[in-house]
Amino acid sequence: MPHCKNCGSELPEEATYCPKCGTHVEILPKLRLASWGERFVAWIIDMVILGIIIVPFRLFAVMAWPSFAWAPGFPSWVPFVDFGTSNVVYFFYWMIMEGIYGQSLGKMFLGIKVTLTDGRPINLGHAALESVGKAFVLPLDCLLGWIMYPRRRQRIFNYISDTNVVRV
Repeated sequence: MPHCKNCGSELPEEATYCPKCGTHVEILPKLRLASWGERFVAWIIDMVILGIIIVPFRLFAVMAWPSFAWAPGFPSWVPFVDFGTSNVVYFFYWMIMEGIYGQSLGKMFLGIKVTLTDGRPINLGHAALESVGKAFVLPLDCLLGWIMYPRRRQRIFNYISDTNVVRV
């Protein structure tokens, strides 16, 4: 049920004014949430695109500095967490693409995008927070999101950043 942004009271579904304080209520479009399957396919597309870009650089780095091949992500002993070099690239890719365009290339291909839960576009701050989970702790982020927010289809970092993935 929607709430008034001025006084916080619950609003009837089709209200144009808050019955308690009289504030005009902005009518937002109904959001059609993207499925987990659509989101997974978009992630796969992004990983393939980023892999095509990252692999040549990693091969060059390993040939130039052989010890680089054994450099683990930090901290390597924490399960479901990876702060490796590639993950930093993933983070900046998603933060910039989704913060500016609302979509990564994979999401553009599938016709889905990241918005705030009320349907407004996200900014770089929301995108940065949302991208932390996707880039560094994705298995844990998804698993907890599936358990805690199955109807909202939100990962934990979607919930924290107040974002959803919706169909365009």
